[in-house]
Amino acid sequence: MSQQGSIRAAVFSAGSWGTAVAKILADAGGSVVVHARRGEIAEAINTVHRNPGYFPDVELPASLTATTDPAAALDGADHLVLSIPAQSLRSSLAAWAPHIGPDTMIVSLMKGIELGSGERASQVIAEVTGVSADRVAVLSGPNLAREIMDGRPAAATVACPDENAARRFQQACHTPYFRPYTSTDVTGCELGGAVKNVIALAVGIASGRGLGDNASAMLITRGLAETTRLAVALGADPATLAGLAGLGDLTATCTSPLSRNRTFGTHLGRGLSVEQATAATRRTTEGVKSAESILALAHTHGVEMPITEVVSALLLEKVTLDQAAAALVQ
Repeated sequence: MSQQGSIRAAVFSAGSWGTAVAKILADAGGSVVVHARRGEIAEAINTVHRNPGYFPDVELPASLTATTDPAAALDGADHLVLSIPAQSLRSSLAAWAPHIGPDTMIVSLMKGIELGSGERASQVIAEVTGVSADRVAVLSGPNLAREIMDGRPAAATVACPDENAARRFQQACHTPYFRPYTSTDVTGCELGGAVKNVIALAVGIASGRGLGDNASAMLITRGLAETTRLAVALGADPATLAGLAGLGDLTATCTSPLSRNRTFGTHLGRGLSVEQATAATRRTTEGVKSAESILALAHTHGVEMPITEVVSALLLEKVTLDQAAAALVQ
């Protein structure tokens, strides 16, 4: 494993959060290769040091390059950092897996639960690649990509069953503006990150309906409670949900206008259909896809999640907006 200052990271892919973490890793002294699906994005990153698809106004470090070739991106990588939609993880990773080195640590940035299997990203990664759990980590916290690209202060949790592996990635992404902490509670971090998106949809719906800040605070508080119930039922430490990957991430996602999930919920609350809200939001909104799978997970483990239940029903058009709004604040 390389030492800090010579870490080589491959970041898949070049979306907003992937680009932000790639910048963090480069600013921390690493050599970073971003895998971009589109050739024009890779070319722009290499020639003008900008990602025109997401942050055309931010200059990227010179140590950050891009390629459309997954094998080239992964060649010699100490860390593979995955930032792709949770529902396409399994198929995408199956294609990339043959290029992953025997000692490469895989870090998930994904905050969703796979439909059908109910698996968290770390579980899908281990299943598809065959790597041991102590080579899979997750990064989670109150991390709005736009603020990080602007160099505003943020913190996150790096969780891995292997504490030393977590510390290595902690060193690899520690910058003056980004403070990572370590944990061994992968389950708690992943569920905190996934469920908070659904709660943010609910807060957005309430906001779009003009229900006020009291209603939002109520939903955030109750949302944290139901997130914690599910996480603990799956073996997580409840203290994790009171930390950066739980309450911290939940607060940022539910309160910031930069949050995609809150924005999507606000569109729904103002009367847009799911299709219209999708078109208006334009970017991956994990809570929309994961609400159903999170609810299924809750039912499997006998956990009550009334907010998630209402949001899922609205997304599946099983209830009207008026019915959903009334149920959320009861």
